[in-house]
Amino acid sequence: MTSTRTSRIIKARPERVYAAFMDPTALAKWLPPGEMTGKVHAFDARAQGGYEMSLFYPESERKFRGKTLDREDRITVRFEELVPARKIIEAVTFHSGDPAFSGEMRIEITFDAVASGTEVTFTCTNLPPGLRPEDNEAGTRLSLEQLARYVEKQQD
Repeated sequence: MTSTRTSRIIKARPERVYAAFMDPTALAKWLPPGEMTGKVHAFDARAQGGYEMSLFYPESERKFRGKTLDREDRITVRFEELVPARKIIEAVTFHSGDPAFSGEMRIEITFDAVASGTEVTFTCTNLPPGLRPEDNEAGTRLSLEQLARYVEKQQD
């Protein structure tokens, strides 16, 4: 089973960081990595709820082709477990006709209070074979950078 683990310290309390995961407007702003943009189609912030979201590649990124459409990755996320300000466990499915992206990826996100804020860790398991671990790590790192900017700016 292929897996990745990526973490970052964010200068905010765990409650504030967790809240950015439970707000669809915030999620659309920080989750799309790099220059990608996002649109949340549906959101249900409870255990066994979840969300459906599209991530759009910018025109400038010619080397990437979307998993769903030419410039789109669409995902469905089910919240398997929600422990406010401590942990989120997600089951993620890509909308794709390509069998290399089939199956359900599992993401465990933890929020650990540290002296300088919150250490946020993404542990992704059961990556579909079409998703290279190094690409998943890079995308997660970019999303965590944007999460830090978003949450830290909200505190000003």
